[in-house]
Amino acid sequence: MSESTVVVFGDQPPVRLDRLAGRAKVLVCDEDSLPELLPVADVLLVWDFTSDAVRDAWPGKGPRPRWVHTASAGVDRLLSPELIASDTVLTNARGVFEQPIAEYVAGLVIAMAKDFPGSWELQRQRRWQHRETMRLAGSGAVVVGAGPIGRAIGSTLAALGVVVDLVGRTAREGVHGGDQLPELLSRAEWVVCAAPLTDATRGMFDRTAFDRMRSTARFINVGRGPLVVEKDLTAALVARRIGGAALDVFEHEPLAADDPLWDVPGLFVSPHMSGDTVGWRDHLAEQFEDNYDRWCAGEPLLNIVDKRLGYVPVD
Repeated sequence: MSESTVVVFGDQPPVRLDRLAGRAKVLVCDEDSLPELLPVADVLLVWDFTSDAVRDAWPGKGPRPRWVHTASAGVDRLLSPELIASDTVLTNARGVFEQPIAEYVAGLVIAMAKDFPGSWELQRQRRWQHRETMRLAGSGAVVVGAGPIGRAIGSTLAALGVVVDLVGRTAREGVHGGDQLPELLSRAEWVVCAAPLTDATRGMFDRTAFDRMRSTARFINVGRGPLVVEKDLTAALVARRIGGAALDVFEHEPLAADDPLWDVPGLFVSPHMSGDTVGWRDHLAEQFEDNYDRWCAGEPLLNIVDKRLGYVPVD
């Protein structure tokens, strides 16, 4: 294959693609220059996966890349009707974030069960107040999203003795169908959302869903912000209809300093960091380079997204 043109959207922090030296012409662009570079790109690497620029620029004139790779698990910010209908192959960063996110969720579950926030607050007050905390083993969790992230969360919680029900779009071996979610919500002590954002899942955790949960249930979202109706979650927490919640993703990011979510009682807020561990960007770059080797060799790419579903189908 002759030298290809690889356009990298986003350069903060800079991506190192040493293995492409002498094999590809690498052009780095921002939101302003992306529209003019799309027609000359054979491959587009979406390094800045927090922007909607690719989705906005894709319907423009001229050729489009034959392959787009995003350095993220979710692809909802990329998908325009034109990209979905095109012959362009879309791949994602499946394989990089699963275990880190699972560890993050497990940390939240342990912290909530053992009331670490309460202990830290009592320490700050210099108060010696003995308390009893929850035993994790034998408690029940519903993990919504049966992809690699949801499965990693499920297996990690199971290692702590938690009884896990995994919920996917359709029922299959070891996975409940979405139609069973209402019943499962009423029994779970832990409800973890790791679903992809699609038209079908947007706003799936609303007042109806929170009303089905137990008053002691804790809710955690590491999927996408718009999966949750934030005002309904806030109301459930304020009224103490559920026991607590943690959000790592939000409808609008970054969360503004004056956003009322910061002060909701019983809510733990983190800045979309559940999958980000030391060296994660190097892993993302290596993953793209490995797939680029396959592309140059004419081999099937890994992590091909079904653009109409919005995720990589699970075998």
